Amino acid sequence: MSSPDIEPPDDLRAVAPQLRALRRRASLTLEAAARAAGLSPAHLSRLETGQRQPSLPTLLALARIYGTTVSELLGETVAERDAVVRAADMEPTAAGGWTYFQAGSPGRGMQALRVQVPYGSQGDIVRVHPGEEWLYVLRGRLRLRLGDTTHRLGPGDSAHFDSLTPHRIAAQDPDGTELLFVHTLLQSPTATLCLGPTPGDTP
Repeated sequence: MSSPDIEPPDDLRAVAPQLRALRRRASLTLEAAARAAGLSPAHLSRLETGQRQPSLPTLLALARIYGTTVSELLGETVAERDAVVRAADMEPTAAGGWTYFQAGSPGRGMQALRVQVPYGSQGDIVRVHPGEEWLYVLRGRLRLRLGDTTHRLGPGDSAHFDSLTPHRIAAQDPDGTELLFVHTLLQSPTATLCLGPTPGDTP
């Protein structure tokens, strides 16, 4: 679920200091965090200095490693953990070609997202990492490969799997796929998440 990180607009450069602060809070060196996320130290350094914008898979990786959420990585704060998230309050965020909406409260042990996956995006990247993932197809058709088995899911279909199983996801329809996506957040800052080689992640 990844695509090349892209040059960020000026209003997203504020994310960079947050990435650095959370890495330091987790007591991780630049080299250790980059290795755990499957990035080069130089590339992570560019993310932390605002020269590049992280893709959604990169944000998910760093969130797990730092024991936090994508919302906190993006500098979003919530006064308290509301049990209900209203549709009108779900602001879209674009990262790595994906558009996603927070569908749950930040700072929880699980993170829920509503994700729009464009056609042909990020379908060639195999992922293996600790945790669990659950997805539910809302619209379009999805190709999910788990280990050596390929599954084709349509609206109403779901999948729940151990993230240590090598997996890859791709939208099958030209109009893309929309899905609900829930993943566990590892609380240990030293937990490793291993991504396959992502175009643009290596300088």
